[in-house]
Amino acid sequence: METGKKLNGIIDCDVHPHPKSYQVIQSYMSEPWKSRFNAQTGLRGMYDNPIHVNRLDSVTPDGGYPCSDPEFTRKQLLDEYGINYAILLPRAFVSRYSNPDFAAAIAAAFNDWLAADWLDNNNDDGRYKGSITVAPQNPQAAAREIERWAGHPHFVQVMMDSGSTAPYGQQQFHPIYEACEKHGLPIAFHPGTEGVGINQSHVAGYPTTYMEWHTCLPLSAQAHLVSFITEGVFEKFPRLKLVMVEGGSAWLPSLLWRLDSEWKPLREEVPWVKKRPSEYIKEHVRLTSQPIESPDDPKHLLMNFEMMDAKNILMFSTDYPHWDFDSPTRSFPKMPEDLKRRIFFENAKELYNLE
Repeated sequence: METGKKLNGIIDCDVHPHPKSYQVIQSYMSEPWKSRFNAQTGLRGMYDNPIHVNRLDSVTPDGGYPCSDPEFTRKQLLDEYGINYAILLPRAFVSRYSNPDFAAAIAAAFNDWLAADWLDNNNDDGRYKGSITVAPQNPQAAAREIERWAGHPHFVQVMMDSGSTAPYGQQQFHPIYEACEKHGLPIAFHPGTEGVGINQSHVAGYPTTYMEWHTCLPLSAQAHLVSFITEGVFEKFPRLKLVMVEGGSAWLPSLLWRLDSEWKPLREEVPWVKKRPSEYIKEHVRLTSQPIESPDDPKHLLMNFEMMDAKNILMFSTDYPHWDFDSPTRSFPKMPEDLKRRIFFENAKELYNLE
């Protein structure tokens, strides 16, 4: 990687690029999907932040949508904090569509746009790394989309919305994981479409407010993770890696304790789960840090880091340009340098095979 800027040993594992307009995405689509896709279908449609979803200073110099200009994003995020790499996760919200072919077409168009505008161009220093968007309700098309982009030097993972019609460990989704394992690409789950479109709510019924919905998003991450373990996904795909993005992390220790305690008396029911669930998670699962939990006493967060083995499984992220952005310099408590380097750089470097 070549850059004249000072780098601080940081990999940001959750940055959200946005097209300059929805017409840009349409330009990569063919009929009949091109005519059906517009600004309205591109929105989530429910549980939108009632105040503002993005940092107010992230609007581009020409008044464009936040994180739609690779050069401005490089200046405001990468160069401002000395970030070595940004892992890009576009928000296409494709899992909410009832038509699986339409969903797959939108995912493919977003991948074409991301490659053209962020990875192949405006990326001379190679600091932008991309995620292949796939539609989970169309596993066969998703596998073909992974095949289409797997050889690209700057696509480093596959991503799906965590809003779903079913827990992601179930067998109908396995063609996606088979393709990921084949090409050595992690699979990332990102919240945002829970209870929207065809997707099930992640809580008991449908929340009334954005605040309630947003607070409970980690429950979706936990449900998918438990499904991965109990369905034996990591036994079937032993080289697969899973990334839980933007779902928090403080819940992990208690979930591991409960999973391990349930497995001991019930492993006859799941004979394919050959090890303690916590062992699979340490070997196969990584979590991103944003939104980092902020207890009144910072020492409590460091205690939680120790309990969850953050030194080996937690990866730093900002969620730029969103309203709850986590700063590399202000959002974390003071911690030992070896722990900080693992969280901010080494864990992601190893997962994504970066230099």
